[in-house]
Amino acid sequence: MQSPAATPDEYIASLPEDRRAAMEKLRDTINKNLPKGFKEGMGYGMLGWVVPHSAYPAGYHCDPKLPLPFLSIASQKNFIAVYHMGVYANKKLHDWFVAEYPNHVNTKLDMGKSCIRFKKPEIIPFELIGELVSKITMQEWIDLYEKNLKG
Repeated sequence: MQSPAATPDEYIASLPEDRRAAMEKLRDTINKNLPKGFKEGMGYGMLGWVVPHSAYPAGYHCDPKLPLPFLSIASQKNFIAVYHMGVYANKKLHDWFVAEYPNHVNTKLDMGKSCIRFKKPEIIPFELIGELVSKITMQEWIDLYEKNLKG
């Protein structure tokens, strides 16, 4: 579900009460742990963090007018999702996350290529998500993106 919200605050305010607290905590966790340089905003109807054009003028290859996406969170119909492009692009990071997840949550990991889904807000491993988002600096993400794009 794409939100028509124009700002992250509008997005959070528009959420149903049963999702708002978890999404606020997820946003706070990301903002506290994400390395410097990424910019918070809205994209594709989700709350997200991007590499701004000031740091990466080429922008996103699918639409260079857009900044390079890195991370998004969304309250979907049946789950809360964390979309982390580094997990998709970096096998070592992916494998670390998959191995570490059971140490934080006693439910099966529900994960796609970059999407980590949580059907119950109370099982979101905020500490683990904080550690995950801290593992790639903005420059490391740019380098990884370019390597995968041109590789």
